[in-house]
Amino acid sequence: MKYPALDWSKIKTFSLSDRPNKVAVEDFATPHTAGAGFAGFLSHLPNFLAAADFLRIADAMAEAVRKQRTVLLMMGAHPIKCGLSPILTEAMRSGLVHAVAFNGAAAIHDFETAFQGETSEDVQRGLDDGSFGMAEETGRLMNAAYAEGVAAGLGAGQALGATMGAFPNRHLSILRTGTELDLPVTVHIALGTDIIHQHPTANGAVLGEASFRDFQRFASVVAALEGGVVLNIGSAVIMPEVFLKALTVARNLGHTVNHFTTATFDMIRQYRPSENVMRRPTHLGGKGYYIVGHHELNIPLLFAAVKEKLAQGV
Repeated sequence: MKYPALDWSKIKTFSLSDRPNKVAVEDFATPHTAGAGFAGFLSHLPNFLAAADFLRIADAMAEAVRKQRTVLLMMGAHPIKCGLSPILTEAMRSGLVHAVAFNGAAAIHDFETAFQGETSEDVQRGLDDGSFGMAEETGRLMNAAYAEGVAAGLGAGQALGATMGAFPNRHLSILRTGTELDLPVTVHIALGTDIIHQHPTANGAVLGEASFRDFQRFASVVAALEGGVVLNIGSAVIMPEVFLKALTVARNLGHTVNHFTTATFDMIRQYRPSENVMRRPTHLGGKGYYIVGHHELNIPLLFAAVKEKLAQGV
């Protein structure tokens, strides 16, 4: 085989000024100035990648609040475990979040935090000696609340919230805040995934009925999402799956839910949030985002940014 040399002198070039570019100095970050405040900090961010997406999410949330469109918060347990309950309950009280849906683990951590001001056990230690998840009060009180709620015609979230009125840290409870404000807070249980399912008082029929009622309530929230925003914070499986089914129900019943914004915040990029929150639901005209990073940083920043935009009218 022979490989004759190429004639590089015949290579065609063109002017750099004629080339479309993806990066321009107009979109660069600018250094923060002490005393400029948080609004100033936001204005100094670069207009690229996650920073640009973050600001678009905040814009969408502010627009939804101004136009009285639904802002739905879906979440797992981790936002509670990293201390974000004050941020989230205040967002509910101030009208930045209109409905909340979370998995059974989030309900447990919310309940324990309100009950005794502490939560999240050492799983390895408990697993080694067979004590993991065997806390008496958590299982007994939550299972009793579900049973009493089902008997009274309530779903899981309403049932738990109704029993927490005397808990010392109830002001930090998303469940209780939903009860006090009459906002939907739904709990989506997967049988066998939560520590209270190990408790002697667990009743599968009760758990299933309570969660199914909440699925129906959640679907009614999803049916009103046109022009709204869906936040998925730290739920990799349960809430993305439940959301997809609820959206299907809403569209099957003739509700227009096509143009809305979704945003997942998690520490790594996951398959189901990417497909079932960011991509598939927004196919008909919405917009989906995925922000990777620590909840304890990104979520306070997000709600602070929304407040600044509402205050500035932008």
